[in-house]
Amino acid sequence: MADKRLVNQKLLNCGYTTGTCAAAAAKASAEMLFSKELMDSVSITTPNQTKLTLDVLNPQFNDKTASCSIEKDSGDDPDITNGILVSAELTLVFDSQDIIIEGGKGVGRVTKPGLDQPVGESAINSVPRKMIKDSLNSLAKENDYDGGFHVLISVPKGEEITKKTFNPELGIVDGISILGTTGIVEPMSAKALADSIKLEINMISAENNESILIFLGNFGKKFTIEDLNLSTNPGIMCSNFIDVALDSSVEYGFKKILLIGHIGKFVKLGIGMFNTHSNNGDGRIETLLSCALEAGANLDILKEIQNCVTTSAVLDILWENDLLNKTMVILKNRIEHNINKRIPPEIEVGFICFINTGDYSGILFESENASNLKEIWSK
Repeated sequence: MADKRLVNQKLLNCGYTTGTCAAAAAKASAEMLFSKELMDSVSITTPNQTKLTLDVLNPQFNDKTASCSIEKDSGDDPDITNGILVSAELTLVFDSQDIIIEGGKGVGRVTKPGLDQPVGESAINSVPRKMIKDSLNSLAKENDYDGGFHVLISVPKGEEITKKTFNPELGIVDGISILGTTGIVEPMSAKALADSIKLEINMISAENNESILIFLGNFGKKFTIEDLNLSTNPGIMCSNFIDVALDSSVEYGFKKILLIGHIGKFVKLGIGMFNTHSNNGDGRIETLLSCALEAGANLDILKEIQNCVTTSAVLDILWENDLLNKTMVILKNRIEHNINKRIPPEIEVGFICFINTGDYSGILFESENASNLKEIWSK
């Protein structure tokens, strides 16, 4: 694709996710059924409003079923799924208005609670499912079609590829996940991204700023805008490189730093892991297990936690057993201790950790100075 990002003084190509591929294949299949013509390309708009035109491979259709494939392009991001085919087989269902989306060969199945989809469901995440449904609803309206659709997503090499991913540890079996929150794959070369973070922080510093927001991913930035109602400038996205962002902020003279992130990354700070990439280890469940033990969790609860594969699943257990607040206080104190060990005492660092799902959605914990620091970015 033509979209590029400037990373370490180099223009790197962006790619698109397996979710975008699945949605594009489903849309192309529907367009073939409505137009009664084979498709060689399909246009789709991703959740971050990037417009793509993708090649359609292996197109075929009959009276009520069509299928095709889209080749995954990861751009300049090192990704094991680059070049795989994501296929959709779409069938018109005339006696229903439902859109049923299922995974076929090579698409993983969820076997443990706490993931984006329930146990037993195909590992096709909620954003790709919404992309598929939005495209099909739009086409149905354009073509005066009042029936439903059955969509079967498959990945021919999925069972082979998943052995080289973390899916088995997460409880996703028999294939890969169909993923993506923005629809676009950003180039994420570790050294290039670290250098880019340093460069951006230097540029913000050059504008005579003494305060900086550090977002631990897209969710952090979105939460800042929509839930905290704060400005995001001056701020920077650090992804997994919390260490680089913190150290560079100190080196370039910032006096006040506010970290905002989802519990999925933030929890790793509880064991002093400031580069949160999975290649460097995990420790999320173990950290929460230890904090829950200190908060008074009994053996049965600890065993439940030990079997979890996501932080959200752990938080559900803690919430159900009235242990969430106590556990989060303990985690907050550990994170504060680890940050203070890293950052000079004359630099003021605060943090806000949140969750965007569950009955307890919102801020899970924040440092005592977070309220004052938020005023800097108050709109």
